[in-house]
Amino acid sequence: MNAYKPPLTITDEMTVLVSEISEGIGRISVMQEGHVTPHMRRKNRIRTIHSSLAIENNTLTIDQVTAIIDGKRVLGNPNEIREVRNAYEAYELMLELDPLSVDDLLKAHGLMMAGLIPENGKFRTRGVGVFNGQKVVHMAPPAEFVPGQIRDLIAWYKKSRLHPLIKSSVFHYEFEFIHPFADGNGRMGRMWHTLLLGNWKDLFFWLPIEDLIQSRQKEYYDALNKANSLADSSCFVELMLEIIRDSLKEMSVAGNITDQVNDQDTDQVDGPVRRLLMAIGDETLPASEIMKRLGLSHRPTFRKNYLNPALEANLIERTIPDKPNSSKQKYRKTR
Repeated sequence: MNAYKPPLTITDEMTVLVSEISEGIGRISVMQEGHVTPHMRRKNRIRTIHSSLAIENNTLTIDQVTAIIDGKRVLGNPNEIREVRNAYEAYELMLELDPLSVDDLLKAHGLMMAGLIPENGKFRTRGVGVFNGQKVVHMAPPAEFVPGQIRDLIAWYKKSRLHPLIKSSVFHYEFEFIHPFADGNGRMGRMWHTLLLGNWKDLFFWLPIEDLIQSRQKEYYDALNKANSLADSSCFVELMLEIIRDSLKEMSVAGNITDQVNDQDTDQVDGPVRRLLMAIGDETLPASEIMKRLGLSHRPTFRKNYLNPALEANLIERTIPDKPNSSKQKYRKTR
């Protein structure tokens, strides 16, 4: 019997992205030595949980997710609140989990889906499909094949000599293709991808990759569907490598900002402000170009949520400070 081998074509783009990610890891390892505080880790963990559940149509805001994790009472859909508590419990166990253990996979799913489905912590016992409205976009393999396919996937991962960045992305795709559970496959696949990467480099335990997956959610699902139709996971692997690279860039920005502001002000670099700083980089840009890079078209929203908070926190500055409404106005990070 031939050994299991996921369909994958190694591309030049993958090689370039792996190199860029490796450089990013090196920069962050030097920059953040001793600076990855419990506060920062907790914030990133909350962002991860909020984003991964939002992809699954959980409507709770990040403030509500934070309040739930803090043990506060929140008005909302009881199932959505349960999803947050379950996800937090599962992610808190992450450092103790072996990503190459079937038992640990089932244990984590048991926590993630407790009280949400009757088959939590068990592989599915019936056929499932992925739907877009009424249209079936993927019919998962029959349930009786699932345990063997998961064991084969883990055995392949153990033996594969591919770079961990590539083979963890392949694992993510294959996991979603197998769809081993009755529900919770998306959030488990993303968590397990993080766990595989974290066992390679610790910083990935605290890198909120899910945040950028959510911001590129359509591309994420399109890549999964395209990989299915081509029977080749290359396009999905390339997208995940792009997302990992960009997450590292965000983390670098956050680390540089943390050196500029005190602990009371670090909340100001979350979400929109963080993305604005990443969009500006080391350049000096007009508002129109920053909005274009952020994918925004509504100027009042851009000013309220992105530009003004960054200006008020003194994280960016105007090139013509005495004429804030000048048509020639540009913005750069504060020197």
